[in-house]
Amino acid sequence: MVEGKELKIEKIRNGTVIDHVPSGLGLKVLKILHMDEDINTSVFLGIHVPSKKMGFKDIVKIENRFLAPKEIAKISLIAPSATVNKIKDYDIAEKYSVPPPGEVIGIVKCSNPNCVTNLNEPVVTEFRVVLTNPLRIKCRYCEREMEGKEIIHNII
Repeated sequence: MVEGKELKIEKIRNGTVIDHVPSGLGLKVLKILHMDEDINTSVFLGIHVPSKKMGFKDIVKIENRFLAPKEIAKISLIAPSATVNKIKDYDIAEKYSVPPPGEVIGIVKCSNPNCVTNLNEPVVTEFRVVLTNPLRIKCRYCEREMEGKEIIHNII
């Protein structure tokens, strides 16, 4: 990077900034937030942005939208190193990290086709986090373990 030159991504007045997303996962964050279905919201996505802390990162900025706890839990499964910033009047009103929860309920479907959760039974999926780095979760019902891309692929 040239001295005195910086990469600028426009500030938002109100909304959410998801920072420190591992490089290449910003589009997946937008997908799990169903941003492709919301054409009334401005979204800014920085991909492969230089970062002193991570080398490179992605940044997602969503105007006029604040995330629900379930959405933050989904982000934690994709980008546990991320930070979520709630922006009000151009300033950070709240900032928090998004480590994976101890339990993942109703957020990920089990990859085992024979699991009771996939057999049209009225059962909500439940997983226990067995390892955080790399993230590995275990189904409460069939004990199938999933990690990495398999988790990302199965986020509901």
